[in-house]
Amino acid sequence: MLKHIPNLFTLGNLFCGLLAILFAVGGHLNIAGGFILLGAFLDFFDGMLARLLNISGELGKQLDSLADLITFGVAPAFIVFQLFFWIEDKSYFNPFAEWPEINVYCHNYWAYTALLIPLFSALRLAKFNIDTRQIDGFIGLPTPANALFFISIPIIMHFQPTIWISTFLAQKTVLASLCIVMSYLLIAEIPLLSIKFKNLSWEENKVRYILIISSVILLCVFRFVAVPIILLLYLILSKKNKSK
Repeated sequence: MLKHIPNLFTLGNLFCGLLAILFAVGGHLNIAGGFILLGAFLDFFDGMLARLLNISGELGKQLDSLADLITFGVAPAFIVFQLFFWIEDKSYFNPFAEWPEINVYCHNYWAYTALLIPLFSALRLAKFNIDTRQIDGFIGLPTPANALFFISIPIIMHFQPTIWISTFLAQKTVLASLCIVMSYLLIAEIPLLSIKFKNLSWEENKVRYILIISSVILLCVFRFVAVPIILLLYLILSKKNKSK
């Protein structure tokens, strides 16, 4: 039974992704983002439990990638897709609407750049599964980090609407550009740090501890606006760690 415990956490991650999609379709973007965040916690602990219990196998690896594609690829794409329509006219895409309304929706071409997120997430995860270089780190932006970045956008717009970055992000061209850039980063040949701990040693995990402590401080000071800053900090620390 022990060998199935990590897989149960992985399935929990997948379940959160499915709930996130359902809430995103209904226009509840912040709740959908909350389920993706919960999925990220479960994704973190499934690997940790597998290492603690000394469990390894191809099933867990493939299941993890399938769950990640849904929770961190498809689900955030639904959120961003709906966000484009909210920016356009404060309404959401409704696939059950009458044809004249759907025809109007088809003119919001920028929204379809959101579909790059699951496409490149799938490519990134497939590359990860066959890339022997990505044992202790990542090549390209991890899908959970990409998803957390995108779910922060509607949260910032809702809870911190007066901050300049909220107005900046609430532009279709900016959001579309972010979809393109972040999708590229998923498959870019950029070495990045893995935040999964093999042990609790300070010397071996110094950069990870710095990232986590800094992230907590940034979140306390800047709230949701801290998420893009944390992503930038993650890229910088990864580069410094690689240069050692």
